[in-house]
Amino acid sequence: MNTIDYRSDTVTLPTPNMINAMANAKLGDDVYGEDPTVNELQKKSAALLGKEAALFVPSGTMGNLASVLAHCGRGDEVIMGSKGHTFLYEAGGIAALGGIQPHTIPNQPDGTLYLNDIKNAIREDDIHQPVSSLLILENTQNSCGGYAISLDYTRSAAKIAHDNHMKLHIDGARFFNASVKLGISPAELAAPADSITFCLSKNLCCPVGAIICGTEEFIQKTIRMRKMLGGGMRQVGVIAAAGIVALDEMIDRLAEDHRRAEILTAGLREIPAIQLLPNTPQTNMVYFKLSTDSPMDLPTLIRSFADQGIRIGGRNNEFRLVTHYWITDAAVEKTIRLFRQFLQ
Repeated sequence: MNTIDYRSDTVTLPTPNMINAMANAKLGDDVYGEDPTVNELQKKSAALLGKEAALFVPSGTMGNLASVLAHCGRGDEVIMGSKGHTFLYEAGGIAALGGIQPHTIPNQPDGTLYLNDIKNAIREDDIHQPVSSLLILENTQNSCGGYAISLDYTRSAAKIAHDNHMKLHIDGARFFNASVKLGISPAELAAPADSITFCLSKNLCCPVGAIICGTEEFIQKTIRMRKMLGGGMRQVGVIAAAGIVALDEMIDRLAEDHRRAEILTAGLREIPAIQLLPNTPQTNMVYFKLSTDSPMDLPTLIRSFADQGIRIGGRNNEFRLVTHYWITDAAVEKTIRLFRQFLQ
């Protein structure tokens, strides 16, 4: 990757080991359940997350949508954070395609939802009201700075859900960042959840794909939902092979992304024109704003970096820099040097 790209970890390309695995994958028809590479990936994923079964889907958005459709009926209600990905960035799919109502409550700065807010959002057993069927948590919480949500909190939220005959789904697009940050195994961190999705195509560098994990019964329901949504694929082992490499090789190294985000933050902290957001970074995301007397505005700064082969993203005077496999120590050093050059 010649360009240094901080816009997101969605820009990652497959590693050489992934490309080799994809070229040599054993294939079959996955809709018939006969693709051995997909079956291996699903088995490894379920074991890693401590769940009975898993399903490979084209994207995290489809994974979340299929999960909600499997958990809820038309007219049901899902409680989630106002900054949750399912609410903000999934095109209203649960409402448009499932007739399922989102009930949002405020995310706190650390990504959590106040437990009392969850309790108060749960509907009474009243024919005038929708049925509260599902609680969604996001871990890490992207729009809150990449916070890792603790196991204790997840247990507490799950207890509220389960005590009220609801299920808990975790949108774990970057779940392994949370596991590494907290020093807790993925299976232990996912244990309170009834279902969980995680992306292969972000920090794990796969070209495409996500995984849903849950009980055997739940996964059978999501298979039907995946088919309904157009996600039933055939010789999909050609991309699932990259996922196997990701689970074997890419999780432990996420600590390197966190370390580079810390180094990047330390360098930016020394530049007066940069105002780091509180408690950044939490995992692999660095958030900051430009001061009112900055020598460059946001569009000019983005263009100046692009001219130097570095892509950064921002809006409303707020920047997010995301570290990932293709961001090296040398890239971080160059980035800090250019920020000093442009803003001092």
